[in-house]
Amino acid sequence: QVQLVESGGGVVQAGDSLRLSCAASGRTFSSFAMGWFRQAPGKEREFVSAISPRGGITRYTDSVKGRFTISRDNAKNTVYLQMNSLKCEDTAVYYCAVDRFGRTRTTSEAFDYWGQGTTVTVSS
Repeated sequence: QVQLVESGGGVVQAGDSLRLSCAASGRTFSSFAMGWFRQAPGKEREFVSAISPRGGITRYTDSVKGRFTISRDNAKNTVYLQMNSLKCEDTAVYYCAVDRFGRTRTTSEAFDYWGQGTTVTVSS
């Protein structure tokens, strides 16, 4: 069992930045791929970004490329999502998730454990 705790959400204005963090329990964090997903009100959950176990491979959905950066610190069992130039359409609950098999995929079905989410609200 892996427990995930997200933090860093908040209410910001368009153009601002936020950094989300996701702390994971367990001693095998460095073998996991990690992902960030988001769910906006009234919409389905969507993929945002993923990172391979050692951080050498990253993936992003097109709408955040060039604005968001995923990173990880395996010594701290933590994955981050740096979000710059935020837009109103980035408003959502953001979830981190674990892929125990380290595949760095982009579909929610590939991820085994999920956090409770942190809310990001971007106002104009």
